[in-house]
Amino acid sequence: MPQITLYLDDSTQALVDQAAAASGVSKSRWVAEAIRHYAAEEWPSDCLGLAGRFPDFPPQEDAPPVPVADTPRIGF
Repeated sequence: MPQITLYLDDSTQALVDQAAAASGVSKSRWVAEAIRHYAAEEWPSDCLGLAGRFPDFPPQEDAPPVPVADTPRIGF
């Protein structure tokens, strides 16, 4: 199993210690679970539940086309 080294300031270390103890897991497991939670590439279910909840928001098919060329910039 790969290992990593984390350098934490004292207050962050105290937060990890408290959170791991409150969860009843080791610090390594708590950090691994936090990484999996925050590094996941999935939308949370509460965000997915918002899909289609805004009746005045146009569907993608009705959205204006994205311009191909960039707008000319003003020089300084």
